[in-house]
Amino acid sequence: MLDAKTSREYKDLSDQNEKLASMASMDRDNLYREEVFTDLKLGSLRQLSPVKPDGSEDPSREVMFLGQTQVMSQAGPLPVSCHIEATSLADAIDMFPQAVQEAVERLIEEVKELQRQEASQILVPGVDPGGKLPGLDPSGKFPLR
Repeated sequence: MLDAKTSREYKDLSDQNEKLASMASMDRDNLYREEVFTDLKLGSLRQLSPVKPDGSEDPSREVMFLGQTQVMSQAGPLPVSCHIEATSLADAIDMFPQAVQEAVERLIEEVKELQRQEASQILVPGVDPGGKLPGLDPSGKFPLR
């Protein structure tokens, strides 16, 4: 038999699952069929073809291409994804190297910006980087002894 607290926790979980289920409906007007093409060496191309709810092609919307590869970093392989403005698979294949290069350059700039933000934080002597004074208990108060 469940105690009152456990029973409430199960009810809360049930309520959360119902909310999630009501939010998890698919957008019938934004469906795509996905096909993946790879050379088994460098990366892959995902072709997203618009479809209607019955699965037939939707010619009123554009096909999308996404490129994916990995680059090696000091921390290991780093996934790189990019949108490719192509109208055919052949175009996407030709545009793949440039799109990946641009995505890597954006990634490098984002890392540099994060490093600049980190370096520009003001450090106050006697205060840890989290902003707390030494000797405080977890609540932020001086412990009474």
